[in-house]
Amino acid sequence: MAGLVLCEPTELYNILNQSTKLSRLTEPNYLCLLDARTKREYNESHVITARRVKQNPMGDYLVPDSVELECVKYCVVYDGKTSSLDDIYYDDYEEKKEDEKGTKAASEIAGDESSSSCSQNAEVGAAIQCARVLEQFTRHPVRILKGGYERFTACYHFLRTQKIFWMPQELDAFQPYPVEILPAQLYMGNCRQACDQQIQKDLKIKAQVNISEEIATLFTDESKTLLHVSVADSPDADLFSFFPTICHFIEGLEIHPEMQNKHETKPWLCATAVRLGKPNLWVSDHRYLRTTLLTGSKENIQQAKKPFRLYQFNLGCIV
Repeated sequence: MAGLVLCEPTELYNILNQSTKLSRLTEPNYLCLLDARTKREYNESHVITARRVKQNPMGDYLVPDSVELECVKYCVVYDGKTSSLDDIYYDDYEEKKEDEKGTKAASEIAGDESSSSCSQNAEVGAAIQCARVLEQFTRHPVRILKGGYERFTACYHFLRTQKIFWMPQELDAFQPYPVEILPAQLYMGNCRQACDQQIQKDLKIKAQVNISEEIATLFTDESKTLLHVSVADSPDADLFSFFPTICHFIEGLEIHPEMQNKHETKPWLCATAVRLGKPNLWVSDHRYLRTTLLTGSKENIQQAKKPFRLYQFNLGCIV
């Protein structure tokens, strides 16, 4: 069996917002997102593209027929608010389920849920109970959303919906949000995302760094901060010489030290800027910056030399 792992809300956010030319949600074997709450809760609202996992008359969770779990890269399950893999309710639930099997079989029709179950919240630990069934069929560990639907939507209210069915063309048209580097502080995105006023509103964008030869109108609100760094769109462009300016700008936004120490990221400009914010690593000649760049692999250094746009959202930064 593949096993179970906890999935932080920021991880699911990034899974949902991965893209190439189109959103990766268009790929059938990319993500299987399952909602283990009751039908009533699911119909009220759920995370975008999530499908409700069904139960048989005995209360056992059923594997979705339309999904080849062994081929799926990410299988994520959530309930209301499960936050730990230590499901103290599971053993009691199993005993209770055995006692109720006879009465449930007599009173329920196959494939239907009783009206009483729809009027109540899902069992505590429902995501774990569901994941234990799914892990028998998956190649990768089943992810359980930490904090469940309540915590995720408290952070990303704009990713909830009542929409149940998604047509292929609707997934093709889905516009992803910037990738999150530090929760609610640091994001990585492109020009379209930076100019999108709805994204600015949803992510509470306060500042941006634009790295490009083009001077785009990213903000309509003059009270927000913008740093423009003109870099040619060429592999030979000198991006490194702008690092001190960008790092000072990001440092001035006061990213919390505990966030810097807890999170690391591969995108070089973001990572370096965040690390330079550590109190004991800031030096006048940027020796630490130079060391960070020169210890990377050739592939990463080449990636770092490519021009891109870096946007500062909220109190952090986005590449």
